[in-house]
Amino acid sequence: MGEIAALATSFCWSFTSIQFTLASQRIGSGVVNRARLVLAVLYLSLAHLALQRELWPIHAESFRWGWLGLSGTIGLVLGDSCLYQAFLLIGTRRAMLLMTLVPVISTLLAWGWLGEILNPVEMGAVLLTVGGIAWVVSERQSAQGASVETKRQYALGVLLGLGGALGQALGLVTAKQGLVGDFPSLSATLIRMVVATGVIWLLTLARGQIGATWPALRDQKARLFLAGGALTGPFIGVWLSMVAVQHAHVGIASTLMALPPIILIPLSHWVFHEQISSRSVAGTVVALMGATIIFLI
Repeated sequence: MGEIAALATSFCWSFTSIQFTLASQRIGSGVVNRARLVLAVLYLSLAHLALQRELWPIHAESFRWGWLGLSGTIGLVLGDSCLYQAFLLIGTRRAMLLMTLVPVISTLLAWGWLGEILNPVEMGAVLLTVGGIAWVVSERQSAQGASVETKRQYALGVLLGLGGALGQALGLVTAKQGLVGDFPSLSATLIRMVVATGVIWLLTLARGQIGATWPALRDQKARLFLAGGALTGPFIGVWLSMVAVQHAHVGIASTLMALPPIILIPLSHWVFHEQISSRSVAGTVVALMGATIIFLI
């Protein structure tokens, strides 16, 4: 169940990245980052009311709020903020290449923190999947190198991309601490999102950026892309990611959730009319072989 949820998460996040890219082109990534969390809290609250008979899981133990809130702050606020800024400095594809380190980082963290040990076959499947992803994304990034203006910007972008990968990995591992005892994954997702939303809007208030947010949201097309992206990403996608880390090893779950760069190849071809090379196809096959091994063991 966890592996299926992780694979479904990859598809959700792939569709989300397309919609958020289109929205960011119109109103900016900062506004998208803040508004998506508000919409996600709305979606999750309504789903929680329908399925759990309460708007928010206010009766959850304090340690769950602590761990899941920390997870949301690290992954959804700090990690995603680093990643979005890396998109601007080194390009989306190069930043996504750095995000392929998430399975490696999360596996090492889970090994040292949670005591999850992968056998040699599982580790080989993880490396095969990550290798296929990196092969594809690195080839798609090469054409964008000329867009980096200075070495300083490039170095900062790489560091921010690494920060995004570390944030997502730490977010997964800390979330697992709050999911013990078969705690409902929907409730866990809502806790993460509520805390992350509170943190990011407090930071927005402290920076004096709230006044610039609302005028940008008058763009009707951007609102449609934003609503759709929040539905498939912070709502359904993050919910499924909690199901994945609850029912599968963090290393396995994060590997399968790292497939969006592969899935985005046909989506980008369809939406942005990008060409698909033979290397992209070969890398896709390699990554899917690794994912298949994970399913079979």
